[in-house]
Amino acid sequence: MLNRRQFLRSAGLAAAAQEPKRPNVVLVMADDLGYECLSANGSTSYRTPNLDRIAASGIRFTHAYAQPLCTPTRSQLMTGRYVFRNWKAFGVMDPKETTFGHHFRNAGYQTAITGKWQLYSYNPPDFEPEWRGKGMKPEQSGFHEYCLWHDAHTEDKGSRYGDPTVNRNGRLQKNLTGQYGDDIFCDFAMKFAERNRGKPFFLYYPMALTHGPFMPTPRSEYWSAGRRLKAGTENFKDMVEYMDEVVGRLYTHLDKLKLLANTLFLFYSDNGTDKQITSRMGDRIVKGGKGLTTDAGTHVPMIAAWKGVAPAGRVNGDLIDSVDFLPTIAQAAGFRLPSGQVFDGESFLPQLRGERGRPREWQFCHYDPRPGHDKEQYRLLRYARTERYKLYDDGRLYDIPADEKEEHPLAAGAGTPESDLARQKLAAVLARYGNLARPKPAPHHP
Repeated sequence: MLNRRQFLRSAGLAAAAQEPKRPNVVLVMADDLGYECLSANGSTSYRTPNLDRIAASGIRFTHAYAQPLCTPTRSQLMTGRYVFRNWKAFGVMDPKETTFGHHFRNAGYQTAITGKWQLYSYNPPDFEPEWRGKGMKPEQSGFHEYCLWHDAHTEDKGSRYGDPTVNRNGRLQKNLTGQYGDDIFCDFAMKFAERNRGKPFFLYYPMALTHGPFMPTPRSEYWSAGRRLKAGTENFKDMVEYMDEVVGRLYTHLDKLKLLANTLFLFYSDNGTDKQITSRMGDRIVKGGKGLTTDAGTHVPMIAAWKGVAPAGRVNGDLIDSVDFLPTIAQAAGFRLPSGQVFDGESFLPQLRGERGRPREWQFCHYDPRPGHDKEQYRLLRYARTERYKLYDDGRLYDIPADEKEEHPLAAGAGTPESDLARQKLAAVLARYGNLARPKPAPHHP
């Protein structure tokens, strides 16, 4: 016979055993890595066997897009909101914003971020001084733990690669001479997963790799020769392949911890490859387009793996945008986003389960790297696109597979019935967001 306390305890254990275990979510984002850099996507310039292996165990997406620069993408990714709703300045996130760190923490998850921050006080004192010392600090971002580079004033950022500058949970790390940034960030990620393997956790790893300056990795000849900070584009191949090695290291560790069956693992990139880099996909030559709204600046790799849930070896051509990640991972984790906030993304969780879902019919981009500035490299650009056609708000329409560099706009009314229909549909998207995304007046600098 059980006494009352024993009965209640056994009943509680039985009920807990019947509840589905909430999945872990691991989101890894490479920096300045275009679609053409993964061998799984057809690259012949670089070898990425670990990401190829992860793609073979899950789903490889062929139409994932990002903003052309890093911090606008990060803002959309972390908030699930288009940047015209919350974009203040380059490298500045509104400290009042709610990130996916907050959402997962509020849902009872253990949360951590490791890698690159760059969302606080980006500008030096002589450029846009009104944003000096402003933005979101890591401890405000909803994560229980962090291990980050570039969390302070931009001139204090130090190296992200060899001999790195790293802030771990509010303490500047010492004695890092001879160490490598992404090794430190990955080690932090693996230890976080190990400590929390009995609880649901959310891990966000925005990598330092493969952003310039193009530095040697621990696998480079320059590194072994003691020239850890010898920069040059000749290091980019090593950087891509070391990025792949680090991602593989994390994924393998999750496997050793027997967590893969209960972990949604996502890999993405914040924008296209640097303009200094030229890569090959067989006979095709691809020049990097970071900062450009062409595919060279916005088309990025994306892989999703979830053992026993995501069908292995699947290739998916649905449109995916950075605002789509938050609703997807929230739905995967079983919690609802607050009803009082506006979110712009579409969940692609059904696609991760091998279902058709409701693929988005268009992707919208509001690209405003320096709000209020009208110089060529900073001016506001807006477009909407399908997998094939892209329409800018000045009326330029491009057939992207036939004109990837966007050199030959299709004249209105002189295209095919298909292109004319695409123009009509995409014009409605631009009209929908046009009034919401009015340009801000340029700041006055005496």
